[in-house]
Amino acid sequence: MSKKALITGMTGMVGSHLADYILEHTDWDVYGMQRWRSPLDNIMHLMDRINAHDRVFVEYGDLNDMASLLAVLNKVKPDYIFHLAAQSYPQTSFTAPIDTLGTNILGTCRLLESVKQLGLDPVIHVCASSEVFGRVTADKLPIDEECCFQPASPYAISKVGTDLVGRFYAEAYGMKVMTTRMFTHTGPRRGDVFHESTFAKQVAMIEAGLQEPVIKVGNLESLRTYADVRDAVRAYFMLVTVNPIPGEYYNIGGSYTCKVGDTLQFFIDHSPMKDKIRVEVDPARLRPIDADLQVPDCSKFKKHSGWEPEIPYEKTMLDLLNYWRDKVKQTGTYIDR
Repeated sequence: MSKKALITGMTGMVGSHLADYILEHTDWDVYGMQRWRSPLDNIMHLMDRINAHDRVFVEYGDLNDMASLLAVLNKVKPDYIFHLAAQSYPQTSFTAPIDTLGTNILGTCRLLESVKQLGLDPVIHVCASSEVFGRVTADKLPIDEECCFQPASPYAISKVGTDLVGRFYAEAYGMKVMTTRMFTHTGPRRGDVFHESTFAKQVAMIEAGLQEPVIKVGNLESLRTYADVRDAVRAYFMLVTVNPIPGEYYNIGGSYTCKVGDTLQFFIDHSPMKDKIRVEVDPARLRPIDADLQVPDCSKFKKHSGWEPEIPYEKTMLDLLNYWRDKVKQTGTYIDR
């Protein structure tokens, strides 16, 4: 009998790529939990299989509604849970802090409490974030798992709670929960509220004549280490399948580090409009506080699992740029953000 994997947030960038990876590399059945109003763009390529009940299924549930979580879990009885669903935009968390804290902390608690109450025993991945480390000083780089938390946004605070809730359920109730602090990861299907994706979107719109040749930016001095989302989901799969240790927590991230401004320049350099594009700082894109040194030490997870990032930075960013070129060609103008 095939194993069952439940992915909360399967309609997101990471969740959709994880579904792709599991379908390609295993014989597992994949169940994606989504809210009824979730956009389906990222899983449209799976729609024929979903409608045919061909190893991939959609279940409606909401982290803010425990009854729905109990219903989904009782129906699916998963062997593995990848908890990816969240309010995941740091900038949005400054204007919607209560929703962010409630969805991410209490939502995670509801999910794990539902598993406990039903007496299920899956291997569970709880996805926190590198944002938990916040404003790290240069002498603490690269950031290892024992670096103290200094969250710099309501989103980061919510992910501290997510991280601690996951570890609590492992320690208190013997549940097979592991948490990850994934550093910046991107690629096709990345939401346009994130810096590298909005850069790529704006370049694509400029090329299509839908935007003046001005790219609006926030803080270009932040240091980021980039991973490809396809490497990230492979890491998540290995997390739950390579000697999973309940209660453990890992940093995961890429190997290419540069300033945000360097990533912007990469996109400009790869555009036929490069000689016409100007850059303009938009105050609305600046965070009140910024986690500006995000460089991970991933040796703990690499030593445990054997995982290594494989996809080069250049391919990741070109794939992201081409993704947006295709989207703009199909859809036209996007909101300015």
